[in-house]
Amino acid sequence: MSIVVQGVTKYYGEQKALDNVSFVVETGKIAGFIGPNGAGKSTMMKIITGFLPASSGSVLVNGIDAATSGTEIRKLIGYLPENNPLYPEMYVREYLSFVASFYKTELPRKEAVDRIIDITGLAPEQNKKIGSLSKGYRQRVGLAQALIHNPQVLILDEATTGLDPNQIVEIRNLIREAGREKTIILSTHIMQEVEAICDRVIIIDKGVIAADEEKEIIYSKISRHGQTVQVEFDKPVDVRSLTSIPGVTAASRLKGNSWLIEADAEDDIRPGLFAFAVNNDLTVLSLQKRESNLEEVFRHLTQS
Repeated sequence: MSIVVQGVTKYYGEQKALDNVSFVVETGKIAGFIGPNGAGKSTMMKIITGFLPASSGSVLVNGIDAATSGTEIRKLIGYLPENNPLYPEMYVREYLSFVASFYKTELPRKEAVDRIIDITGLAPEQNKKIGSLSKGYRQRVGLAQALIHNPQVLILDEATTGLDPNQIVEIRNLIREAGREKTIILSTHIMQEVEAICDRVIIIDKGVIAADEEKEIIYSKISRHGQTVQVEFDKPVDVRSLTSIPGVTAASRLKGNSWLIEADAEDDIRPGLFAFAVNNDLTVLSLQKRESNLEEVFRHLTQS
């Protein structure tokens, strides 16, 4: 087990930011750590990395206590904070060599810098000043400095904030590749990001863990007794006739003759919709059952 968080509570004065938080992230896993603004995500990241002490509880990284062995912890962890603090007047290669000098790297410093520039795709920009780089390349530099000492654990706080779609895909690929042999916690507001690259989902709300599951089973947090279906007919339909179908609880028009149908029946509602169409001389142009996604689970668990 790479990261073990046990009963962590954090106060800022009289305000409780974290309340008895516990979770485990195993080696080789990418955990998505998500929650609303002010939920305690960044505070938890700072406690894990040893930059902030907990008021109570413990954090172990590969068996080492983050509260009492901060220097040892930092040897094991690569950290990309939300604001990605860099030195804009330094050149990319110069900066990475500077960061590498803080660590006892496995390779000689120049080779370590060459390696990380290659891994993060920074070669075309390596001789430019950081301040002249695009946001995407600055994020690559931030990721490169977090990886330069080949850490066992990677903590990423909003790693793709402000990037365009192409840059997001590139950074996700870098994270996914790193996750093959490292333990990664990715804090983000982007649900699609968690669905795309994470193995585990940890949802925090008001400083309390609301869910902690493998990605494949997190959707069970929303009751499966209900179902939502999107249907399109070839002709207009009256809402009252749709809600008269057995099991249907609500119907809302999307556009044209497309409808979103909600049902509380345990049996699949789609055969009933087909029968309704036949009985009313309608043709079903499309019919799709909508599965729960992470965004729906998140709203369900964090709504006030």
